[in-house]
Amino acid sequence: MASGARPDDRFDDEDYPAYSMGTAAEMVGVTPAFLRALGAAKLIEPRRSEGGHRRYSRYQLRLAARARELVDQGTGLEAACRIIILEDQLAEALRINAELRRSRALHGDRQGR
Repeated sequence: MASGARPDDRFDDEDYPAYSMGTAAEMVGVTPAFLRALGAAKLIEPRRSEGGHRRYSRYQLRLAARARELVDQGTGLEAACRIIILEDQLAEALRINAELRRSRALHGDRQGR
């Protein structure tokens, strides 16, 4: 186990590659070929097991489910992947912005502002 991580830590780790391709495809409701296409489009890059098999995380499954939703609505796969990447970047920027606001509020309060 890596750097003192406990097995329980994996249950909460959104990025832990816990799901095989078959399980991931079943959970998302797609074919393994769809997951491979998402990999080719660089939306998700699954880790590989010691045996070379693709392993997916919960975070990657959420991205794949969003891609399926967009494709089911008629969006092309490449466009769907680009939309998801932009949505993900926006969510991260908003998270950082909120964190900076909280930090400024804390520092402002300490300085008597």
